[in-house]
Amino acid sequence: MDSVFHYHGRQRISDIAGLNCEKTMLLSSNFRSLAFVLTVALLLVRPLGAEPVEADILLKGGTIHDGSGGDPVVGDVAIREGRIVAVGTFDVGMADQVIPCEGLVIAPGFIDLHNHSDSVIVQDGTRANMNYVLQGCTTIVTGNCGSGPVHVKDYYDLVNSAGAGTNVVHLLPQGNLRREVIGNARRKATDKEIARMRELAGKAMEDGAWGMSTGLIYVPSSYASTDELVAIAEVVSEKGGIYASHIRGEGSGLLDSINEAIEIGRRARLPVHVSHFKSSGRDNWGLVRVAVDVITRAREKGQRVTADQYPYRASSTSLDATLLPSRMRSGGRTEMVKRLDDPETGKAMVDAIRTALEKRDDGEAVRIARYNPRKDWVGKSVAQIAEEEKKPPLDIALEIIRGGGAAIVNFSMDEADVRFVMRVPWVATASDGRAYLPGPDRPHPRSYGTFPRKLGYYAIKQGNLPLAQAVRSASGLPADILGMKDRGYIRVDQVADVTVFDPQELTDAASFDDPHQYSVGVRYVLVNGRLAVYRGTATGALAGRALKKNSVSR
Repeated sequence: MDSVFHYHGRQRISDIAGLNCEKTMLLSSNFRSLAFVLTVALLLVRPLGAEPVEADILLKGGTIHDGSGGDPVVGDVAIREGRIVAVGTFDVGMADQVIPCEGLVIAPGFIDLHNHSDSVIVQDGTRANMNYVLQGCTTIVTGNCGSGPVHVKDYYDLVNSAGAGTNVVHLLPQGNLRREVIGNARRKATDKEIARMRELAGKAMEDGAWGMSTGLIYVPSSYASTDELVAIAEVVSEKGGIYASHIRGEGSGLLDSINEAIEIGRRARLPVHVSHFKSSGRDNWGLVRVAVDVITRAREKGQRVTADQYPYRASSTSLDATLLPSRMRSGGRTEMVKRLDDPETGKAMVDAIRTALEKRDDGEAVRIARYNPRKDWVGKSVAQIAEEEKKPPLDIALEIIRGGGAAIVNFSMDEADVRFVMRVPWVATASDGRAYLPGPDRPHPRSYGTFPRKLGYYAIKQGNLPLAQAVRSASGLPADILGMKDRGYIRVDQVADVTVFDPQELTDAASFDDPHQYSVGVRYVLVNGRLAVYRGTATGALAGRALKKNSVSR
């Protein structure tokens, strides 16, 4: 039974079998004598100088996976004033709250390296971030894919104004940085504009950003040359940050895109991180395995290169970005639609959309996640809609693009590739999702299920990788990638961001057909030492804070 013992005042944990003075008095004289002898014996063998641990919360008797990827141990974790003060086997003096964890796994709180909750994590309805705390997450990283707030101090102030369900780490988004300085123009940046972007990058790092992100298939991030990206990354490097990239291509151009990211890291002298690592499109299945070799060779030469992955074979973005190259999307939606309707420029765009649909099984692999003008199309593939409307898939795609665009789910990856990538030791787990409340749309289920799917399904049920490695990919590894020193591990003096889950029940309930379902099996989550999940239910606590990186010059 999963229960918590509550007492008035503090609880003294006896040295053996829960015996204390009150209970001993209830025993017969024979048993009292035996208890006295055993207690004295234990006192004699206690190591000299070992003081009993005082704890606000004691997680007792769990299987501890500490985030290092090593073998687990059975023991206790003591938490006091928001930090871990003891791990393993130790004497406890007083504890306000004891949480029995026999049969449960105690792990570091999961760190989602790739999250898009930039706007919703500061809104009242979604601050609590329940779909993530119920996955065991205690920290999310925003500012990904080159999109998000550029002014880090203002953003962190908004997060801290009321708190959040999880901690928030932010990356400077290069796409929005470029938009602020240049706009959406598809052109080379001037020296003056590069100087201004470098200045803003320096300010962002001073204000606590942990690095810079790019979204090199999106407008206007994609209009930056390699040299421009290096120029900004140099400033990030000086302050100890990382370069995280949604690379230019995840299909046939994957290897060139990986090599560009590696080049940027080498020239700017900073760690490189590849976002949602995969090879997309049936013609490119297996290419990600070659990309692993490319990155491995760079790592063997001493370069710091890592990646993250969500454990699904479908991706999710906009229909525009899926069917049209970035050069055809320049200037924003209004300009893009004008070119689409122009007799001279429209033909090439229509041909590109037609080819992209053909490569996606004539639209069968593209499912609408959100499209306001026709909510009855949500959850259906472009091919299915075309059949129902008695129109070609191309016409449906054009109607959606002209009608404001749609969020889509794209079934583009090989399951064998997904399984291979998650076993790579330098690949972390990340969702590419955001804080949600259940609604009429059909988003990718990764926002609700990424971490239980990786640990519960792929590691525990499928045995695709050891549980210790799966835990590390969600905790110690992302902490190391960020350069985070006080979270990511179950160790003394670490901040008490902790997850406790039932390995037999851990399940991602969310599916592509029914994505708004919370995960099950996570019993307790502590964020900065406060309970965000209690007996499997989110508490709504807003103990999370914006975490500033202490910028240091290299």
